[in-house]
Amino acid sequence: MGSNKKMKCQKCSKPATFHITDIERGKPREYHFCEEHAHQHLRPPEGGQDAPPISDLAKKLIVGGAAAREPTSADKQVCPICQISFLEFRNSGRLGCPYDYEIFRDELMPLLENIHDETRHSGKVPRRAPRNTRQQTTLIQLRNDLKRAVAAEDYETAARVRDMIRSIEQEQGR
Repeated sequence: MGSNKKMKCQKCSKPATFHITDIERGKPREYHFCEEHAHQHLRPPEGGQDAPPISDLAKKLIVGGAAAREPTSADKQVCPICQISFLEFRNSGRLGCPYDYEIFRDELMPLLENIHDETRHSGKVPRRAPRNTRQQTTLIQLRNDLKRAVAAEDYETAARVRDMIRSIEQEQGR
């Protein structure tokens, strides 16, 4: 069993909040630092000008070049539930509510596929989650697939997906 202790910085006793992997002589080497020591580790060796805070570097990695480009019509799109705009999401890296996944679907799908090489969850599920959570998730995905198939007038796929939905619902005793 793993321990619940938080990892400490390799140079001091503060909690390690940055986990850096460097490739040294072709092999990965992991470092675990607090912000101060991560900043020192990432500072250019020549001791040039002061580097920006690590949090700024991380934000630039998440946001990319979004700040340098003109806002698009997608950036102006706003969730009617939480009022977050897609531009706000791009700047913060955080969505406002679960409904945002539907509202920003067209923009998020390529992003998720690029990051994870997949658009469907295939990882672990919490032990305390209800047994049928996976079935519920599958039903949601299948219903979305059904909507897309009908919209694309692909009735053979729609019929196949509809039958899969019925099968899962019967298995759940509906």
